[in-house]
Amino acid sequence: MEQALRVLIVDDDEVDRISVQRAFKQTDLQISFTEAKDYAEAIETLGNQTFDCIFVDYQLPDRDGLALVQAIQQLEIKSPIVVLTGQGDEQIAVQLMKSGATDYLSKSQVSPETLPQVLRNAIRIYEAVTAATLANQRLLENHALLVRKNQELRRLERQQQDFIAHLTHDLKTPIVAADLMLKLFHKEAFCPLSSDMHTAVTAMIRSNQNLLDIVNTLLQVHCYESGAKELTFMICDLWEIAQEVIAELKPLADEKGIGLKLSAIEQELELIDRLKIMGDCLELRRMLTNLIGNSIKFTDMGAVELHIGLAPASSSEDNNADACVIVQVKDSGIGMSQTEQETLFQRFRKGNHRQSGSGLGLHLVHRIVTVHQGTILVNSEPEQGSVFTIRLPAYTKDAQST
Repeated sequence: MEQALRVLIVDDDEVDRISVQRAFKQTDLQISFTEAKDYAEAIETLGNQTFDCIFVDYQLPDRDGLALVQAIQQLEIKSPIVVLTGQGDEQIAVQLMKSGATDYLSKSQVSPETLPQVLRNAIRIYEAVTAATLANQRLLENHALLVRKNQELRRLERQQQDFIAHLTHDLKTPIVAADLMLKLFHKEAFCPLSSDMHTAVTAMIRSNQNLLDIVNTLLQVHCYESGAKELTFMICDLWEIAQEVIAELKPLADEKGIGLKLSAIEQELELIDRLKIMGDCLELRRMLTNLIGNSIKFTDMGAVELHIGLAPASSSEDNNADACVIVQVKDSGIGMSQTEQETLFQRFRKGNHRQSGSGLGLHLVHRIVTVHQGTILVNSEPEQGSVFTIRLPAYTKDAQST
């Protein structure tokens, strides 16, 4: 028989306590309830029992819910906390979450449908954060500097207002710390390593870097979707950026035994010095890195080719007017079906291939292209490779003057 979840309900209103219990009893969850009517009784109960989740009413007779949440954090009681608020108390709920609460729910939304989801999410978030913290502590044990980094991470956790941003920072700091530690091991800073250990640590460094790339991509996607992304537009030389990206990714292609090259599209060689756009150079570099890196991942034989050219508007005597810079990434990889192409740029879209990642890389590429007033298309067939084509407005002196 499944063990019942232990839930503490802290609320001075008996009707509200009964309402929460009644909503849970209409679900298939097995729950053992404990009640506390105020701050003092809650602290006493928490001193004697442990709980899988704590539901806290903000309006308590002796101390408010914020004080209780802060006390729970100070006592290092390891339980996720869900705050029950009244109508219009969202700002209060944000303060509570900054102080350590896991989630909040308006009392008007208490129902057999919402409560189980809130409970599961709170426990899931708590377990994820706990697991990450424990893993980090094992890896960084006895290293005072890295312990301080972990303490800073916990401080940052309490300041997050957005779940995705919260989770991203939670993951990124220990990954970076682990990367530093692994590199110290690789340099034999602590003790000599055997050949087999060098191979193992190298593999761990590579895996850790892949995880860090995923976290960074998640953060960038969140910044775009939350409207917090700040862009610095200037004249960007796309040919120069492409050369840098190719040089950076060449070792990855060499490791897989595939080719990686950059060329101008057909007769555009004389136009290389005009392959400029008005944009954020860092984001354009990220766009090319993600797109080419994706092609390398799914290509086991052959080559990945990056072609860049200028497409002047044929309807104007001035070849600079409405010109577009065309970027094509062509690979000889596994390709994809028409069905896969239809959802290719969606967030968290994952393919069926064993190497499929988080489903965020191409979504971020699409975001970057869109914010630069461009378009991206893909042409692919299973086992026949893929061609990604990006069109971006070319920089012109006329455009600058207007």
